[in-house]
Amino acid sequence: MGINNLNIKATIAMQRTFFATGKTKNYDFRVAQLNKLLEIIQANDKLILDAVYADLRKPAIEAYSSEVLVTLSEIKYALKHLKTWMKPQKVSTPINLFPSSSYIYTEPLGVVLIVAPWNYPFALTIQPLIGAIAAGNCAILKPSEHTPNTSSAIAKIINTNFDPNFITAIEGDIETNQALLTERFDHIFFTGGTAIGKIVMEAAAKHLTPVTLELGGKSPCIVDENCNLETTAKRIVWGKFYNAGQTCVAPDYLLVQTSIKSVLIEKLLKYVKIFFGENPQQSSDFARIVNDRQFERLISLLNEGKILIGGQSDKSDRFISPTIIDKVSHDSKIMSEEVFGPILPILDYDKISDAIAFVNSQPKPLALYLFSNNKQNQEQILQKVSFGGGCFNDTILHLGNPELPFGGVGNSGMGSYHGKASFDTFSHRKSVLKNSFRFDLKWRYPPYKMTLETLKKFIN
Repeated sequence: MGINNLNIKATIAMQRTFFATGKTKNYDFRVAQLNKLLEIIQANDKLILDAVYADLRKPAIEAYSSEVLVTLSEIKYALKHLKTWMKPQKVSTPINLFPSSSYIYTEPLGVVLIVAPWNYPFALTIQPLIGAIAAGNCAILKPSEHTPNTSSAIAKIINTNFDPNFITAIEGDIETNQALLTERFDHIFFTGGTAIGKIVMEAAAKHLTPVTLELGGKSPCIVDENCNLETTAKRIVWGKFYNAGQTCVAPDYLLVQTSIKSVLIEKLLKYVKIFFGENPQQSSDFARIVNDRQFERLISLLNEGKILIGGQSDKSDRFISPTIIDKVSHDSKIMSEEVFGPILPILDYDKISDAIAFVNSQPKPLALYLFSNNKQNQEQILQKVSFGGGCFNDTILHLGNPELPFGGVGNSGMGSYHGKASFDTFSHRKSVLKNSFRFDLKWRYPPYKMTLETLKKFIN
């Protein structure tokens, strides 16, 4: 057994011992830890932004908004609502159980593992942690090895400010991930690709460990003729090329009604140029691909269809320009896997039923976007298409509302978080019925004197 495995085992054992003290269940303790997390993020925002820039060349506005600001907002939301979330909930009790009363108590699960991705390497490590702390758990964080600068920053922030018996960050490569997954946790929260999600779930099954899987998939963006094409184009270009398309809920492909396709394309190309200039590589507002492996994968997707704009690349800079591709076939390579980069394929349709049929022929997506003022089309999408979440007449903004649980369905994941959903994810809802000694009906005990017919009349 390697030293890393020994360290992992020792860390889990220490956290289990600490959790057994009951200290994490205390409201004041949880509030103090959330406030500490808030303060250290605020004090280290430059360290975080510099690290994210070094890993992804993410523009400062995007990095602060999507990594720091949303995380701070999530902590503040939890602090505001935690006391209410923790209160026992009294629920109704049927008359045949008189004089008892019924309650639901929330309790922490124990020691949880959070495995984070590389595309939003700070936020998607810390946001699940907020729920774990709020619910009263101990936690082990595993930041992504593909963003080493951010991983190092997270380890520094967490391990120098928190008791490792309570929270610790463990850096490492795939071997570290494998070593962690062989251990027993009380919950595993994983964000990443579907293929790895299956591996995580298989490992968790050996210990009957519950999992939350935040995965991905090909999120469609449907545009019909009843919309504001100018604003539609602007919002699609923004959502698609934010973080160079490396967003799990980015519009993966467009389904555009044939009657407006040419006009929409014209406006899409216009906004690519407005946002990123004639030479996007010189733009300070466009991120880079995370590593050479992802770069090569994305380049291989440029061989099909007709490139309308973009297609330029520079491996030494890990740069791929914002690219829009037309004349893509349904069975092309780019339509068989999640793009997860700055490449947007366009398909067209005639009737909304055709668009719905195509989306439903694919695995259930993490997100769906519909640009339409047609209420009937909106209702059809809601009633006939299963997807994790999404927006009407915008893209990716649903992630910003803590009142909206965020998560996938089917191949795009299971479970959800953000706001109270994060608290619920890391909690067990314990059901308790409380009875009284004041009444003790004899008919419930054998030997039974009541006939079945009398019992039926009494219950009904």
